[in-house]
Amino acid sequence: MFTAIVPVQNEESRVGRLLGRLLSLNQIRRIFVILNGSNRPTRMEVESVYKKNKGMITLVSFKEALGIDVPRAIGAKLAYSCNSPYALFVDGDLVGEITKELSAFLTRGARLHLDLALMNCYPHCTESNLQEPMFYFRRLLNKELGLYQELGIATPSHGPHIVSKRMLAAVPWPDFCIPPTLLVHAVWHKLRIGIAADIPHLLLGSSLKSGTHSQRICDTIAGDCLEALYMSRNLSRSRSFKGRTYLGYQKDRRFDLLEDFLAGRFMR
Repeated sequence: MFTAIVPVQNEESRVGRLLGRLLSLNQIRRIFVILNGSNRPTRMEVESVYKKNKGMITLVSFKEALGIDVPRAIGAKLAYSCNSPYALFVDGDLVGEITKELSAFLTRGARLHLDLALMNCYPHCTESNLQEPMFYFRRLLNKELGLYQELGIATPSHGPHIVSKRMLAAVPWPDFCIPPTLLVHAVWHKLRIGIAADIPHLLLGSSLKSGTHSQRICDTIAGDCLEALYMSRNLSRSRSFKGRTYLGYQKDRRFDLLEDFLAGRFMR
């Protein structure tokens, strides 16, 4: 029923554990691993799992780094092309022991017929947290879309999430590179959106990064939310707000490589 999309970049000693857990879930019928300019140890770890599970895993390898979230667009197109009812997006660095929770997440998302099933990774977020830029813009967008009461600050930028075939058909592939825009498309197309699990961020077991990287991630998500906000108002997209521009990793996103892939010019 589910096709899993796993973007991977330099996640040796982690991605193997994640793939093992996904393989143990009986709801998952296929896994697309998008190797995103990864180093040799990561490739070897993924290939080791792949050789034992060729019937379940498909490897798609890019020598050049695609940039943050671009592998999601690649995976979305692949899941749609194989006629999957649902696509599960999960980052390749998540090693938290959440196998049971993830199984329940999949079951609940399908049972509720959600087109966009999100995970609430900050179920105990306080009002003071909401003043931080990344949380502030997540709340601002969800309020703008009339989703805040139901979703809080949940976003497809953060944590595993599920997208239905209906939604895969409705969203332009490049917008999967800017995850908050999925919320706008869901509202525009009157698709079903909801929370299918509450799993605190710390339990996901994502890898620890440098302070500089964390700040750039925050700016990336803030800027993505702003793009979605302007989009929802039918305005030209912008990543600026009150005199500040939130770029983060936006310039590293290789939309040109995505275009090559969609046009059939991709070479492994």
